[in-house]
Amino acid sequence: MPWAEDHKDELTDPTGQPAVCPVALDLLQPYANDAANFLKALGHEGRLMILCHLSSGPKSVTELENLLSSRQAAVSQQLARLRLEGLVNARRDGQAIYYSILDPKVERMVALLTELFCPPEGGAQG
Repeated sequence: MPWAEDHKDELTDPTGQPAVCPVALDLLQPYANDAANFLKALGHEGRLMILCHLSSGPKSVTELENLLSSRQAAVSQQLARLRLEGLVNARRDGQAIYYSILDPKVERMVALLTELFCPPEGGAQG
């Protein structure tokens, strides 16, 4: 069972609405812009899927093209945005450029999104 389902009572108020702790809001306020920019960088299906694939280890542009069934130009454009945001880094090895996740928050977010949106193996999506 995904964590969110298992802890639903802790995440909602008595009316069933999402619970928000005022202390957490005060802590987040100075970082809200950074958090919003982070989420914007992940808020594109192509970029998100690139990060999902990179969460299992470094990949070349060609590997990502094949995994995503996408053109090189589209993959490179999204990788450029992810580099600009400081989420991935690039390493040249001969002719190939390998990308990997730079920001540890990305791996945590990919794991959380997988938990929230992906059905358990052998289970139904819900």
